[in-house]
Amino acid sequence: MNIPANLKYTKDHEWVSIDGDVATVGITDFAQKELGDIVYVEVETLDQTLAKDEVFGTVEAVKTVSDLFLPLSGEIIEFNEELETTPEAVNSDAYGAGWMVKVKISDASEIDSLLSSEQYKELIGA
Repeated sequence: MNIPANLKYTKDHEWVSIDGDVATVGITDFAQKELGDIVYVEVETLDQTLAKDEVFGTVEAVKTVSDLFLPLSGEIIEFNEELETTPEAVNSDAYGAGWMVKVKISDASEIDSLLSSEQYKELIGA
């Protein structure tokens, strides 16, 4: 199981990479394996400001559709448009080409509520 130590995580199985006041968000390797083959990623919240834990989109796999929850409050400033034509990138490269959105963080104190890689491993029993 791939759980990079340099990222932060949520109980909802999203990963977060923070660079200044911008967070890049995707779903974890664990989550994509649980979902199976991903066929569609939908994000209709571009340019919207959302609160932490609000739904920012959905990910559709062959057998299920799951909501995506924003790990930090802020404005969705970018969507990985490559996922419109190659949603399977989430399966093949969850922490790279499979990133989903970039968020301009509005409350940096929320970063403290995210999980470390060790805490996430404990959560999923890895």
